[in-house]
Amino acid sequence: MCELFGWSSSAPVRPEHYLRAFRARGGETADHVDGWGLAYLADGAFRIEKAPSPAVQSARFAWLAAEVASELIVGHVRKDDFPPIRALANTHPFEHRCCGATWVFAHNGLVPGAVERSRTVVPQRCTAEGDTDSEHAFCLVLDALAGCHRPDASMQRAACVDTLAGAARAIAGFGKFNFLLSDGERLYAYCHDRLHALERAASERRQVAIATQPLNDEPWTAFAPGELRVYRKGSLVAETLGANALSEGVPS
Repeated sequence: MCELFGWSSSAPVRPEHYLRAFRARGGETADHVDGWGLAYLADGAFRIEKAPSPAVQSARFAWLAAEVASELIVGHVRKDDFPPIRALANTHPFEHRCCGATWVFAHNGLVPGAVERSRTVVPQRCTAEGDTDSEHAFCLVLDALAGCHRPDASMQRAACVDTLAGAARAIAGFGKFNFLLSDGERLYAYCHDRLHALERAASERRQVAIATQPLNDEPWTAFAPGELRVYRKGSLVAETLGANALSEGVPS
């Protein structure tokens, strides 16, 4: 499988401690050795750096872990179960534009049925550039969001969050579907079976780190299966629990 890392903060900071531990999951403390990638927000836009090689061997990843200061990060270390091909096009995070925003996405699990499904859905909001079930699933997610997301409207609206949760549950029916998604403003985290969060608040600063497995000995909390959380600037702004409706207020 693969592992995920997410970061949302009220101000740009360096999550160096977490990124160094996450880099180690790519060949030192875990065997996810077939690629690594980081998407991080800088000057209002995502920058993506990735390579189809072990994270723990990457001097570039080591430099990024020490130097990147951002309020939003989506990271991934890959084990190439589907397809078993090391290639840049198959390395997460993926990036596509849809409905007035640039989105990044990373996935843990296997949903091979998403490949055939994405090839039959019309209209297509994006076309997968690689061979992974993950990127095909990403396109299915964007198809679902296209009907409710507007660049001048709040993605925190209950209807749109529920739309995303419904799409996630449907795709999870193909196998296993844990993912991180961002439109450059918010971080969406969906747990099929394994995801953890560490929320911190100090004065006016708020931060949340999300990872497949806890990255240190701090008190990480596990997501519930089927739970979708939405974070903005380090704060939880919405969540759904399984098939339940939006369970938290959604400030604009």
